[in-house]
Amino acid sequence: MFLILCGSSMSFMENQVLGYKSPLYGRRSAQFKITPFTYLETQKMLVNYDKESQAIAYGITGGIPEYLSKIDTNKSLDENILDLFFDENGTFFEEATNLLKQEMRKPASYNSILGAIASGASRLNEIANKVGLDTSACSSLLKSLIELNIVEKIYPVTEKESSRKTIYEIKDTMFLFWYKFVRPNYSNIQMGLGHIIYGQYVKPKISDYMGYVFEKMCTEYIYQEQVFLTLPFIPEKIGKWWGNDPTRKEEAEIDIVAINSDSYLLCECKWRNKELDSRVLTVLNSRKDIFKYKNKSLMAFSKSGFTEDVIEYAKNNDIRLVSFEMM
Repeated sequence: MFLILCGSSMSFMENQVLGYKSPLYGRRSAQFKITPFTYLETQKMLVNYDKESQAIAYGITGGIPEYLSKIDTNKSLDENILDLFFDENGTFFEEATNLLKQEMRKPASYNSILGAIASGASRLNEIANKVGLDTSACSSLLKSLIELNIVEKIYPVTEKESSRKTIYEIKDTMFLFWYKFVRPNYSNIQMGLGHIIYGQYVKPKISDYMGYVFEKMCTEYIYQEQVFLTLPFIPEKIGKWWGNDPTRKEEAEIDIVAINSDSYLLCECKWRNKELDSRVLTVLNSRKDIFKYKNKSLMAFSKSGFTEDVIEYAKNNDIRLVSFEMM
């Protein structure tokens, strides 16, 4: 006999099917957690769209194949977003809350936490204050959301996991899009005003929203085997970094930092409708001295390419430039 068990409910599969008290505990011959598609994999389901539309579709679906399959490529991306998210009868109009109801006994508190994070709260005390919970109760709820891969707990890549600089982000970008744009306008959409909400409020903010998604895409790019092999060193950790820049005497944030014991790579990611200019590279170059590593490398990603002076500056300062078209 060869038995395969599949389940979409994470909590049920992990806690009851594979949990310590389950008869199957320790007896499985293999276990697979099916992850979302990457941006490159997403493209194959949206071949009729241009690259930018494919990227935005990836950003609003989180790369979930089931969600991508709902996009009708015979319609424009705007029409699809309106039909799926901003129509009371749309497939994704209640998707996030329905998933929480499936996984959680009391989804209301989780709804509030995700709404708080989507609106900009990132530290535990900020989230707890926004939702009216004490930090211990909030931390417990966040732990459950982390186990479901909806939220992630992150800290500067050079810090230990116990760092006080820990922040929380919504990892699943479909949830991020929903809590950022659909939930705050829920009543207006129910009243048939979804097209106005999308056209006047959401669409102008898509580019800003894609800034976070583009960082994920750039990280995926670095992990592509043909790219990974060309890096100046083999990274042990790749993540974000934020903290004090003693040279410029200000708080700094670096989109992607890859490190090992004696080397680092700093990356800047810009999803903008204009070419990346030399000011961005100058700032990135000045931050090399924040980290006391022997070998230092820089890389910049840009949706719209690079100005001529940036290309020249990069040549003179050994900075690797990666355009969205290259990705």
